[in-house]
Parts: sequence; C-alpha cells; structure tokens
Amino acid sequence: MRAPSGYLLAARYRLLEPVGRGGMGTVWRAYDELLDRYVAVKEVRLPAVLDEELRAELCARTEREGRATAMVAHPSVITVFDVVTEDDRPWIVMELLQARSLEQLVQQDGPLHPRRVAEIGRQILGALRAVHAKGILHRDVKPSNVLVTEDRAVLTDFGLAALEGDVSITQAGIVLGSAGYIAPERVLGAKASPAADLWSLGATLYTAVEGRGLHGRRTAAAALAALTSGEPIPMTKAGPLAPVLDALLRIDPQTRLDSVRASLMLARVAAGGSAEEPLAPRRSTRPGPMISAPSFTRRPAHRGLHRAEATAAALSNGTTPARTPDTPRGTRAQTVPPPRQERRPGEGVHRRRVEPHPALSVYARVKAVLIKMCLPRRFWPRELRKRG
Repeated sequence: MRAPSGYLLAARYRLLEPVGRGGMGTVWRAYDELLDRYVAVKEVRLPAVLDEELRAELCARTEREGRATAMVAHPSVITVFDVVTEDDRPWIVMELLQARSLEQLVQQDGPLHPRRVAEIGRQILGALRAVHAKGILHRDVKPSNVLVTEDRAVLTDFGLAALEGDVSITQAGIVLGSAGYIAPERVLGAKASPAADLWSLGATLYTAVEGRGLHGRRTAAAALAALTSGEPIPMTKAGPLAPVLDALLRIDPQTRLDSVRASLMLARVAAGGSAEEPLAPRRSTRPGPMISAPSFTRRPAHRGLHRAEATAAALSNGTTPARTPDTPRGTRAQTVPPPRQERRPGEGVHRRRVEPHPALSVYARVKAVLIKMCLPRRFWPRELRKRG
C-alpha cells in the first residue's frame, strides 16, 4: 500500500508529491520539518502476495542500500540523510536533486554529444571508484540510475549493491541487474566484480551517445549472444568516445579497460581531445648543453697571467693579426698590440728563494754543540734554532 500525500513520516518528514515510481517503490519529494529543508524519500512497497521470507529480504536489501550509500562521501554519489523503519518497512531519506535521469534525457533530447557523455561518464566513474574503494559493488549501473543536473552526474539506487563481508541475500542461480546492462561474465554465472560495473558503465554510455541499447537487444541473453558472435559493436555517433566504449565493452574482464585509464581517456574526450592523445607533449631526447657546477675554491689572483703574457707576446710579434669588420677580404690587417699591464711586485712568485747559511767557524760549531747538549731548545739562540 502506498502512502498518501501529506503523510508525516517519523513525525518529521512530510510527503508532498511523488517524483519517481518504480516496480518496488516510489520516490517522494518531502519536507524535513525539523531542519527546514526539502529532501527525497524512497518508499519501498511490499506486495501483499509476498511471503515473509521475501518481505524480509526486500527490507534487508533496502537497509543495505542505505548503509552502502552512506559509507561513500563523493559528489557523484547520492547523499543519504536517514533510514527510517515505519509500518514494518524501511524508508530512505536522501538529498533532493533538480535533475533528470540519463534515460529521460535520451528519450526527450535524443542522443547526447560525445563530449557531454564523456563528462557524465567521468563523474560516474569517479563515483564507482569511490564505491569500489569501500568494498561495495553497485551491480545495477544503467541510464535510469544516473541523475544529471546542470553540472553534476550522480549515481543512485544502491538497492542491488553488494558489500564486502556481508552475507548474500540473493537466492542461488539468480542474476540481479537490468537486461542489456549486465556484464557477460555475470550472465555466465561468475561473481560480480568491479570490472562488471565498468562494463555496465560502458553499456550506459553507449546508450547515451547512440540513443539505443547495446545491439538493440532487450534481454541480457540476446545481448550476450550478439557479443559472443564476434560481430563488431555498431558505433555511428560515438566519435572520439568509440575507443573508450570498445575497451569497456570487451567480453573478457581481464582485457577490459581499468578504471584509472578509463578515467584519463574520458577526461581527454570531455576536454575536446582524442582518447588516445598523450597527456603532455613529449620532451626532446637531444642532450642539452652541459652546465658545470660552480667552483667554491678561491682562484689565486696570479693564475692565468702566464697565458696572457704569452698571448701578448704573440700579438706583438705579428703572429696573430687582428681584422676589423671594415677590412676587405684578402688585405693583410695590422697587428694591434695588447694593452700593457703592470705586474705587481711579488705576483707570480710561488716560492721564496732560500739563501744558503754562511759556514761556521770551528769555535762556533763547538759552541753550538755544547748549547744543544746543555740547554733546552727554547733557550737556544735564534740563529741556532733556524739551523735546526
């Protein structure tokens, strides 16, 4: 039974009008009387024909949706404010967006431009990367679960999400998801994985840019049969987005495009470039000029003067003529003597000349021996200390 308009949920949220309906529930535009703001409330409708086991499973799935969405804080993931249990069923309170779903955009406006689709895909891929980092698999990425505003693309409806460590609430042999957006390996019985969410994202972007579902099939089995037949995926409007879609829609998850490279390629297409263009121009491999490190040792003032003197001597002898720009070719130029530099006294002298000591007389030698034997060195005469 659906709640009526004006119903007050949890003595706080006033239901105003429905903004969306699905097979298992209704999304209401509501007013939070406590915080004075408008919110979206998802009401889960449980058919009366369901037994207690299925009712408990749907309730657990709704609570899991609220828990999984609240675990991720990302601008492209819908924000959950509260989960309320009332009338023996859960209600999810979320942020209210003035947006249309991607499915509604395609139905009302036709196929979207590749650059716009690439920007939507870049944002939704960022949401999937944040979700996968928390150990969550969405398992139901499709155009109706992508809300598009003026500047945001938001991933919604985590009702089929699988949390790492939680016990599965799905019956064995049942594949959850929407026909045409389920990854091939999941149809064949493999477990859900981040690569499967990327395949669903590729199928979603394909629908947005081409205006129709993948291969035009309405069932997952028919789409899988078309994929495994080997025929190429028809792309007539994808343009620069075609390499990204082709890499995301590969049957083998091992060769499928990973999320990091897919994000880079989508960003390039959204910026107006090609998906395969380099991020930055290549740097030239040609070696540049060698730059020597500056010397921190002080160079003596006289260093190099012998070269200057040799050059000056060569110029004065006329061995190296100097030619001016006005001198015609073939005319012998006059030598220009270098400016004469005065050399400072003592410049260029590395060692002082040692004068030989005068020979001592016999008396002086005997006296020196006696002094060395009787007196300490500090009392020796100066001349004797110099001689050693």
